[in-house]
Amino acid sequence: MTTSIRGTRTVHDIKCWLTDMDGVLVHENQAIKGAAEMLSYWRDNNLRFLVLTNNSIYTPRDLRARLLASGLDVPEENIWTSAMATAEFLARQRPGGRTFVIGEAGMTTALHDAGFIMTDQNPDYVVLGETRTYSFEAITKAIRLIEGGAKFIATNPDATGPSTEGIMPATGAIAALISRATNREPYVVGKPNPMMFRSALNRIDAHSETTAMIGDRMDTDIVAGMEAGLLTALVYTGITAREDMDTFPFRPDLQFPSVANLHAELAKGATAPEAPAAKK
Repeated sequence: MTTSIRGTRTVHDIKCWLTDMDGVLVHENQAIKGAAEMLSYWRDNNLRFLVLTNNSIYTPRDLRARLLASGLDVPEENIWTSAMATAEFLARQRPGGRTFVIGEAGMTTALHDAGFIMTDQNPDYVVLGETRTYSFEAITKAIRLIEGGAKFIATNPDATGPSTEGIMPATGAIAALISRATNREPYVVGKPNPMMFRSALNRIDAHSETTAMIGDRMDTDIVAGMEAGLLTALVYTGITAREDMDTFPFRPDLQFPSVANLHAELAKGATAPEAPAAKK
């Protein structure tokens, strides 16, 4: 079942698509029903698209391999991470700057490709990304560098992340620790900052009026898509459940049980209607 709130745009008006990855296309490394068909539809109809993720651990190459293992074929150039958005933002702010990084390959590779020097000596920025090996030494160094004048940047605000043993602290939780120690709040580039969506639009030369965002989280995907002026579509295969909707003061433009239902809606519109019979 589809619920539409904005009548002026429909999925058939959309020329470019942004989609979250986890909870929309994959769940626990398994492709969600309809995801492969949706990707094929976009390719077959020459629709530009990007797969977005707030996870800054992995490079696009890593994520492509992960998606391929789940049966989804997404080229590297169709993947946009919070690390890439962060590197692009900083490159506009201070080209060739110096950064102290807490993060993994996704973050360090993006910054290196953007021309940054990674150092713990008088950096312009402390950049906090996702990692599975947060160290007390690195966090202490970050605190001292921020106290010394480095600007504080975080890739995303997610406080926790999943693991096979249960939830684990993520970027937002470590950022809160550093903020408490320094009395400095980070500038967060990833979702729900609409800047990540605007950088994604620029990446594929898209216009907000003819672009849609598919997400599973009201508090990141949908609110950021709404603030960026995109058509928003929520699917119930990830974080936000149907019964959670009344807790939010805003609504997506469209709601679907899964991406399979959205694909069916698109495919239905792609079928040309029969010509009306001539009057006798």
